[in-house]
Amino acid sequence: MRFMMLMIPKGYEKAKPGAMPDAKAVAAMMKYNESLQKAGVLLALDGLHPPSMGARVSFSGGKAKVTDGPFAEAKEVLGGYWMIQVKSKEEAVEWAKRCPASENEVIEVRQVQEFEDFTPEVQKAGRNEPALREQLKPRQGS
Repeated sequence: MRFMMLMIPKGYEKAKPGAMPDAKAVAAMMKYNESLQKAGVLLALDGLHPPSMGARVSFSGGKAKVTDGPFAEAKEVLGGYWMIQVKSKEEAVEWAKRCPASENEVIEVRQVQEFEDFTPEVQKAGRNEPALREQLKPRQGS
């Protein structure tokens, strides 16, 4: 089963463009990332720039509306993520508990919906999804 571990740092919604984490925190996080890799469960990971450098696209009345960050209404935002492959939600939670996160950080653990999880009707509507995934595999290393 694939799970995303979503890092939600409190206060990051107000971070200025170019805000960087503390070097000691990054060093501790790298050790954690390496432990995920050595255990063979890590599929992907990335940190994200603050919302002040991003944009949101909303869709009202069939029209796209772009709002540049920061987002005043945001209470929680993502700071980064890990994609892991483990046997159960409990195992994913155990990995999240090992993270050297600070008091102002929360990790949300969410299972990825696999194509096989959908009903036959939904699978039929998304029948090209497996082929699309295959085409993406060569690009995932970049």
